Amino acid sequence: MGIRWLARTPRSDFRRSVLMVYGLLAVLLAGCPAPGGETDEPEPASLQWQRVQLPSPDGPGRVVLRDLAVCGASWYAGGAVADGPGGTRPAAWSSRDGARWTPVPVVADSYYGRRSVLFSIACRDGRAAAVGGKVGGAHGNPRVSTWWQRADGTLVEVAASFETYGGPKAVNVSRLAAGPAGWLIVGNRASGAAAWVSPDAAEFTLIEGAPELSSDEQGVTWAFDAVAGPSGWSAVGGLLAPGRIDRDPVVWTSADGRGWRRTVLPGTEAYEEMQRVVLVNGTPVAVGLRGRGFGAWRQEPTGWAAAGGFGGVAGGVPSVGGLAASAGQILAVVSDGERYGGWLSVDRGDRWRVVELPVAAPVGAGRAVGLTADGGRWWLAVDDGSETSLWVGQPAGTPQ
Repeated sequence: MGIRWLARTPRSDFRRSVLMVYGLLAVLLAGCPAPGGETDEPEPASLQWQRVQLPSPDGPGRVVLRDLAVCGASWYAGGAVADGPGGTRPAAWSSRDGARWTPVPVVADSYYGRRSVLFSIACRDGRAAAVGGKVGGAHGNPRVSTWWQRADGTLVEVAASFETYGGPKAVNVSRLAAGPAGWLIVGNRASGAAAWVSPDAAEFTLIEGAPELSSDEQGVTWAFDAVAGPSGWSAVGGLLAPGRIDRDPVVWTSADGRGWRRTVLPGTEAYEEMQRVVLVNGTPVAVGLRGRGFGAWRQEPTGWAAAGGFGGVAGGVPSVGGLAASAGQILAVVSDGERYGGWLSVDRGDRWRVVELPVAAPVGAGRAVGLTADGGRWWLAVDDGSETSLWVGQPAGTPQ
């Protein structure tokens, strides 16, 4: 979903405004026409999917996958093992070819860490890090922790003070990204969009209240995702301007993850926000909500510009479940509020073609998708609430 690990502390006016906005989101999406008036749908794209077996870690339970990552010749999957009603323990897997996977040893030190679900995973130089969480405590708020991989391959929980990710100013922790300069987490605090930075994932520093990143007189900010580019970090999200009930798309850039520069893209009367971002041959391309469907934006030499729109809304709150790029192509797996569907672009987001997923992917509590790509192939994890399956897809007619 668009909001991960949303805190439920009623004291904050900011939190009430966030919940109000999302309560109105379905109405806005149903009532606002999509800009550009899509016509003449292109022919669906054809991918051939093959299921990949994922071994269960030691002990009983059902495999739960939430995110996938690839860097060089290393693939990683993060999630948990569900071993009873509400019971989970963190789990991760690795592969050297994307086809044969083995469990990664996981060491948790805290009460909630031992029950955590790894919902965002990233890697660089063949080494992984992850963010996990588990709802708990007197107020039922998420207890978030991060994980880094030792030289022996073990994924170890990072000790952190409670208020690093939680506390009275907490709202949510969203996505983890890796880059040449280190690691970055984006999320949101009572002050608006926030970041956590680390050179090695062994300890993160919270950056909240930063000028241009956080909320100010221009509006209330919300960050969803980030990617590392040649000149540093690019984070994406939305801004709710004063007197408005719909967001406008926002991009933040930073050389070090500490100081940020905000760019608010021209908005319309439709609800617009960027929820995921990837690099396509070195160019950042983002996908998110746009009116009654989804849209893409990309960075041009003259600045960010809107690209093509696609899809539609069936009901509920739509969201981008996964976005990945490889060999100049982009695959987006998005939820229309009821189910996930695939869309492929070969021109940096201008035109999109429907892609049939290998299995039904319904939306709801305990259901999710994960996506990554490399070498013109796509790895897709689908958790339908009762079973998790992992697939690798490639263009039809490609030798297996």
